[in-house]
Amino acid sequence: MELYSGYLDDHFNPHKLSIAGSAVSPPEYMASASPAQFAAAPLRMGYGRPAPAPPPPVMGMWSSEPFRVDSGSAHATSASTVNTKLEETRLEDDVVALEPARSTEQETSRPPERAQRRLAQNREAARKSRLRKKAYIQQLETSRMKLSQLELELQRARQQQGAYANSGSMGDSALGYTCPIDPGVAGFEIDYSHWVDEQKRHTTELTSALQGQQTSELELRLLVETGLSNYERLFRIKAAAANADVFYVMSGLWKTPAERFFLWIGGFRPSEVLKILSPQLEPLAEAQRMLVGGLQHTSAQAEDALSQGMEKLQQNLAETLTAEADPFGPPDPYMLQMATAVGILKELVNFVTQADHLRLTTLQQMHKILTPRQAARGLLALGDYFQRLRTLSSMWAARPREAAGRQMSRGGKKDDDGDDNVLLREEVVRATGSSLPDCSHACGACSPCSRVMVSFKCSAAEPLPCPMVYRCMCRGKCYPVPSS
Repeated sequence: MELYSGYLDDHFNPHKLSIAGSAVSPPEYMASASPAQFAAAPLRMGYGRPAPAPPPPVMGMWSSEPFRVDSGSAHATSASTVNTKLEETRLEDDVVALEPARSTEQETSRPPERAQRRLAQNREAARKSRLRKKAYIQQLETSRMKLSQLELELQRARQQQGAYANSGSMGDSALGYTCPIDPGVAGFEIDYSHWVDEQKRHTTELTSALQGQQTSELELRLLVETGLSNYERLFRIKAAAANADVFYVMSGLWKTPAERFFLWIGGFRPSEVLKILSPQLEPLAEAQRMLVGGLQHTSAQAEDALSQGMEKLQQNLAETLTAEADPFGPPDPYMLQMATAVGILKELVNFVTQADHLRLTTLQQMHKILTPRQAARGLLALGDYFQRLRTLSSMWAARPREAAGRQMSRGGKKDDDGDDNVLLREEVVRATGSSLPDCSHACGACSPCSRVMVSFKCSAAEPLPCPMVYRCMCRGKCYPVPSS
């Protein structure tokens, strides 16, 4: 074992004490010794340090003063001082040890910057997720509404296609050929129905704006521009429909019967509309009245030019179809003639486009001549005029009509549907094998019933004593069996 330097000089070394005790008597500090011996003896606590020449006076471990053991009281005082210093040092160490713990707890209770940043990112991600969820729900609701609207439009388009087929294609099929419905026509029907709804809404807005006292000129101007843009959109979709089927647009099948009565090249006459709306625009200034009159005259001249062009087109088409070409001869001249006629018909699209352009130009010129309030009144009167035409058509369609076959001529002459009744009577007689009963005992109605009364069991007559009843085929009612 290697000994450190100063090992033998250490007075507290037990090995040295044991070696010294084996040769001589116990050391002096073990016996009663004088304090001077303790004072003279050096005290060294430096482990692993070289000890140079005589050390300085031994200093205390926790004090800058050397040990002084002069007496018992001095020894006790130094011991108490040492204990006090030791206790203070221990308290200082405890305080130093507690301060890092407290700071660690504070750091734990307060999240560091990275944790705060992560929390902020999580909150932002949650906010974006809620926004995406809200947008998704709104998109679903919008899609549901669009789906419902498309279903209604599809149902309306089917009804309109059926009406169009009944008015056009069914008649063509009766003549031996069919005319398929163009998809562009069906799309135009849907777009036009939307335009009518939009026009009704715009008319309501114009009415409210004109009735309100707080409506400014700027608001009226915006409403007028919106109305003009609606008419421009109508003419645009009409042009697309004319390219698909020009005869459909020219014939006005997309309009009501009352509107078709005033039809001119697929629409209204601008000069006639100006003549109708002029009283609604009063009071007009003298300059405005002159400009409106000039516009009406110009529109009438343009209408005459288009009408003359249409007449010329009809004449050319008739001449082309009546040219010398034998339909039973070689096919080439005949097909060439038909191709020429088809080319002439394509010019009808240009006439429809020019007529719509004249209508739109007339409305725009009126907008420039009139004030915003006058222009709003004019658009309101125009929309109300077309709406009244549509209402008139609905009332005409719902008018009361007499049932077919109800009227009969006097003097035993057969009525209008006598032929049908005779055929039905023959079928009933053939099926029952007996003559028909007298109608006067059953329903007491018209004489045609005597030829169409059938004896059968009617479920609606169960409460009667006898379930056998007669049914009047012309009135569609059941009557009990006549008493004998």
